[in-house]
Amino acid sequence: MIHGYHVVIPMYGFRLPNDPRGSWSDFVREWDLIRFGKATKTFGRREVADLSDVELQQWKSGRRAVAYPPVSIDGKQALAIVRGFSEKARNSNYTVWACSVLPEHTHLVIARHTYKVEQIMNLLKGAATNQIVKEGRHPLAEYAAPGKRPPRMWAARQWKVYLDSEEVIESAIQYVVDNPKNEGKPNQNWSFVTPFAGIPRSGWTTYH
Repeated sequence: MIHGYHVVIPMYGFRLPNDPRGSWSDFVREWDLIRFGKATKTFGRREVADLSDVELQQWKSGRRAVAYPPVSIDGKQALAIVRGFSEKARNSNYTVWACSVLPEHTHLVIARHTYKVEQIMNLLKGAATNQIVKEGRHPLAEYAAPGKRPPRMWAARQWKVYLDSEEVIESAIQYVVDNPKNEGKPNQNWSFVTPFAGIPRSGWTTYH
């Protein structure tokens, strides 16, 4: 029985589908990237410094092939994203058990709701984008055509894991909470995050 989801939302250009370090992708969708190899489904913990000379060249070539520079947000942009998440979560009654916004990707642990998690993720991404545009902090603002919105700052797809017990929910929450520290950044504590209080013993629950 699914009670929640651990979601990773990458920024644009983070871990391209054929990144030699590994990715979350099943196949390469962009024609400009196909010539740099097949999708590397297994997501590894290798860093750029671990790549061989051939792999490093592949990595550099792939990054040059994308339309815009890979997005890496700063602290003020992260706060704008959180304000967007917070407003959407409050207005839509989402139950979010954990959230960490990092320069190149965001982690969320979200409770099951009445509609699909993919829809929740897209709505959260949209709310965050609207807020960051409103505050004039969009990371790709300089690439916007006159009178148009900037290119998307998020990757087209996201990664999710289904959580079916208290143990795996607690483990996912701890992973997300620890993520900033593991990257050498301060802990994050957001007001829209609801502490996990366990799974009700009544069984199937939709959280609001």
